[in-house]
Amino acid sequence: MPLVTIEADPQRSPTPSETALTRRVDLTTLRLFIAICDEQNLTRAAQREGIAASAVSKRMNDFELAFGVTLFKRLAKGMALTPAGEALLHHARVTLLNVEKIAVELSEYAHGVRGHVRMLANLSAIVQYLPEDLSAFFAAHGLLRVDLQERPSGQVVRGIEEGAAEIGICSGEADSRALEGFHYRTDHLVVVMRPDHPLAGRESLAFTETLDFDHIGLHTASSIYLRSQYAATQAGKAMRLRINVPGFDAVCRMVQANMGLGLIPDRAFEVVGAGMGLSAIPLRDEWGRRALKIVVRDAVHLSATGRLMLDHLRAVEADRRDDDL
Repeated sequence: MPLVTIEADPQRSPTPSETALTRRVDLTTLRLFIAICDEQNLTRAAQREGIAASAVSKRMNDFELAFGVTLFKRLAKGMALTPAGEALLHHARVTLLNVEKIAVELSEYAHGVRGHVRMLANLSAIVQYLPEDLSAFFAAHGLLRVDLQERPSGQVVRGIEEGAAEIGICSGEADSRALEGFHYRTDHLVVVMRPDHPLAGRESLAFTETLDFDHIGLHTASSIYLRSQYAATQAGKAMRLRINVPGFDAVCRMVQANMGLGLIPDRAFEVVGAGMGLSAIPLRDEWGRRALKIVVRDAVHLSATGRLMLDHLRAVEADRRDDDL
């Protein structure tokens, strides 16, 4: 069975030339193509996949000749995708993901599992809300399985677009482009500090009041880091950034070690920082109140398990809002 089909009028059969082209698309070539895209270098891609560089080069050349396209621009340092290469990258990722799904789901059926869904989520969602929401999901659907990966919000959107997962959760400010979006949760940022800090004891803080002090930042792709940098620029100041760290627990530990102030969501502080003897003061700025949203490519065409997950995540938020009324 061909792995990639050429779009055609459903009323006619593929021509012999179309059939011959689809048979030239194989999993190994697609996997090698993705490796080159990831590494931006043919030699490193060959080393990663354990194949001779000459063999990888021949496969790519044969593929380009078969389809009459150029996939890469060969640069002095690395390789860049052409528009044809960009199109193939999307289809290659989706194709390999679907093949992997076949293997995983068949294996799971053999072991009694009845479904599987892949999710991408930013750090805020994973630390603050998903543990309880997924626990409730498994309580209702014990034979289902979830593969959850943490990514910055922008990469969540890209991953859903490319078919790396069915469901994503990202910052409400993230550009979700053509994806469908649904409200998930709302959190509030707090400024974390030691009790002996000069700003300690305040009921709330404007972000500009913190800019005369050292800060501990999250990783540079995080929505909190990017938003705080933008706010500092708008105020005509630069953040006195001491260090970037990968997670909320690391922010709190650095604050505890007297390295500066941290900016994290309120519920994340309750989960990871409340037992460290630190203070958390609400951020007064409007941007300190943040929405998280669920993104999918097409809710109608989610897998059965993906649909169950989407419905569950939307329902728990609806129930929470009802409880607050």
